[in-house]
Amino acid sequence: MAGIEPQPGIMDIALYVGGKSSVDGVSNVIKLSSNENPFGPSPAAQDAVRRVVHEIHRYPSTDHAELRTAIAEVHGLQSSRIICGVGSDEVLQFLAQAYAGPGDEVIHTEHGFAMYAILAQSVGATPVEVAERERVVCVDTILAACSDRTKLVFIANPNNPTGTMIGLAEIERLADNLPPQAILVLDGAYADYVEGYDGGARLVESRQNVIMTRTFSKLYGLGGMRVGWGYGPQYIIDVLTRIRQPFNLSSVALKAAEAAIRDTAHVEKSREENTRWRAWLAEALAEHGVPSDASTANFVLARFGSPDEAGACDTFLQSQGILVRRVTGYKLPAALRITVGDEASCRRVAHCIGLFKAGAR
Repeated sequence: MAGIEPQPGIMDIALYVGGKSSVDGVSNVIKLSSNENPFGPSPAAQDAVRRVVHEIHRYPSTDHAELRTAIAEVHGLQSSRIICGVGSDEVLQFLAQAYAGPGDEVIHTEHGFAMYAILAQSVGATPVEVAERERVVCVDTILAACSDRTKLVFIANPNNPTGTMIGLAEIERLADNLPPQAILVLDGAYADYVEGYDGGARLVESRQNVIMTRTFSKLYGLGGMRVGWGYGPQYIIDVLTRIRQPFNLSSVALKAAEAAIRDTAHVEKSREENTRWRAWLAEALAEHGVPSDASTANFVLARFGSPDEAGACDTFLQSQGILVRRVTGYKLPAALRITVGDEASCRRVAHCIGLFKAGAR
């Protein structure tokens, strides 16, 4: 209607498109498009959901104290410096709302998670895209892009959709050389898949300009529950808490997440199986002439000779009832992101890509 306009930047947002979950005319598809845990959620989390059902007429906790305590105990963190959100996406949104706006700049990398630019635009800030180096985040290009307008720097480590990551020394160098008004945001949605990696927690505790986020949607198998969290300096957490809706997480989601994070046996099994079949899948694809970078997440980025070949392979896989993710929107038109599934799924997708490469199209 004339005279009624949204805030600047909102209409410039290209809507986020998730991974496909169905194919017309095909039943029992193998979904390898959304990086979900093929083993599902912890049995303990499922039991927690069943137990809390009779209490869903009650409002949930507003401070998420029990979940924050569980996260703190499992990861050795300070619970007062944890904030929970509707997926880690909401924590990222809080950061954009609180620290960026018109006239500000938000840095993200060329193959980084699509939501970073969307979040910047949603608050009227300017997204600034910087180059990666062979599909790996480059600290030098990020620092070169910084200015007195830079407020947030988003990097996913490991990165989605490339699966690559940078080491602690490079993250420290980035944090130490940012402009004084900028916050480094370490998106650790896939950090749980890296054995021995704390997602940047120790860095957060030694710096005042770094915050990390994590999620229950990947390794913990709770994508449908939408639970994530952030860990940062107390002054940043205090700011974000002021704009968080008091009942943003349901009682069902809170109980499921608490049980999931305490079920360390399920976590270890899921991580070990992912590591095993990720290596197998990458090797199997390479034998078919489809290379991929060394992935540290729960997917591989399969690279083809051209965008046309990648598209044709995706179409062939769909005809076989297999869903993977096109990543053209991430400026990787000649690649397909393939979730590491269970053994049967990995063998099936590798076999079908082998058929495709052999000419069965």
